[in-house]
Amino acid sequence: MTTGETPAFSRRGLLAAFAATAVVAAPTYSQAFGILRGAGDVRRIRMYSGRTGESLDTIYWLEGEYIPEALKEINYFMRDWREDAVKVIDPRTIDIAAAAHRLMDVEEPYMLLSGYRTPRTNAMLRSESRGVAKNSLHIQGKAADLRLRSRTVSQIYKAALTCDAGGVGKYSRSNFVHMDCGPIRTWGR
Repeated sequence: MTTGETPAFSRRGLLAAFAATAVVAAPTYSQAFGILRGAGDVRRIRMYSGRTGESLDTIYWLEGEYIPEALKEINYFMRDWREDAVKVIDPRTIDIAAAAHRLMDVEEPYMLLSGYRTPRTNAMLRSESRGVAKNSLHIQGKAADLRLRSRTVSQIYKAALTCDAGGVGKYSRSNFVHMDCGPIRTWGR
């Protein structure tokens, strides 16, 4: 600048600039959390919702710390859209989804089918489908149902399994993968 003013940088702008260089340089390992753990790393999640028309592309972890503002954005984005109810989403669920996404080496954002569900929404979905658990981790803000247009359910499932963390459910007929930060377990065909 020629006026002698210092340029105004926002924290988000600086994070985005840093991420653009750091994410491209990050290697891919067979153990996804090897990428996500440690000082100096960047964690980013990209999703969109066909239900609300909203999209999310945010860095939620930087240099060993979660970014509170980004987690609030994620909580809102993953809300129960049927009741417009927000709950804190367990960041470990986001870590699993981000690690699986990075392993698949895609730019396409996940399509979020279901994040947080109120008990009432869960009961309604359970009455319509036998695939909905009565005490679903969605009610606790610890699960996400995700899909990608550019990857098959099997590819997403295998990437999530590689993370070796939480529950991974394969729903081939419905074209999505369930990821949660509960006990390690798998199901589905």
